Amino acid sequence: MTPEPWRRLARQEARLAGDATVAGVDEAGRGPLAGPVVAAAVVLERGGTWAGLDDSKKLAPERREQLYARVLAEARAFAWAVVGPRAIDRMNIRRASLEAMRRAVARLAVAPALVLVDGDAEIPGLAVPQCPLVSGDARVLSIAAASVVAKVVRDRIMDRLDRVWPQYGFARHKGYGTAEHLAALEVHGPCALHRYSFAPVAEIRLPL
Repeated sequence: MTPEPWRRLARQEARLAGDATVAGVDEAGRGPLAGPVVAAAVVLERGGTWAGLDDSKKLAPERREQLYARVLAEARAFAWAVVGPRAIDRMNIRRASLEAMRRAVARLAVAPALVLVDGDAEIPGLAVPQCPLVSGDARVLSIAAASVVAKVVRDRIMDRLDRVWPQYGFARHKGYGTAEHLAALEVHGPCALHRYSFAPVAEIRLPL
C-alpha cells in the first residue's frame, strides 16, 4: 500500500536533516500579474503525525485552511514575509521571492541549523546552511507546511484587497492571468496592486 503523502515527506526530511533543527521554506505568488509574493518558513516538531499534509497546490482550499490553523497551533516555529508589487518590479520576481524567503527565515523564533528551500536556488544573505530542493513542497514535510502557510496568507491578502479594487475579481483569481482578469485589465487598466513589469500589464499600462 502506498504510504500517506505526509509519511513519505517526513521520511525524506529525516534523511536530509539527521539531528539538525530544520526549517522548510516556500513561497506563493510568483506567477500572478498582481499582488505580493509571500514566503513562509516552518519548523515542525519531530515525529508529528500530519495526516493530509502535502504540496499546497494539491490541496483543496478548505483543507489548506485546516492545515494552516494546525501549523500555527502546533509547529515549533513559523513566520512569513511579504514583498509587494513595486519591489517585485524593482528586483524582478525571482529575486523578490528569494528576499521574501530570507525575511521569513530571519523572523523565526527558533533558529534552524539547516534550511530546506523549495526550488533550485539558494537564498542570498542567509547565514545558515541551506539545501535547495526542486519540487521540495512535494518532497519534504516542513516545506509542504511552509507552502500551505504561504498560500493561505497570500490568498487572504488578495481576498482583502478585492474589497479595495472589486472591479478586477482578485478574490476569485488571486491575481493570476485568467481570462476574467485580462478582460478587466483591458477595461480598467492596471491598479497599484499590479506588477507593472509583467508583460500583460506593461502592454496595457497607460503612460504616467
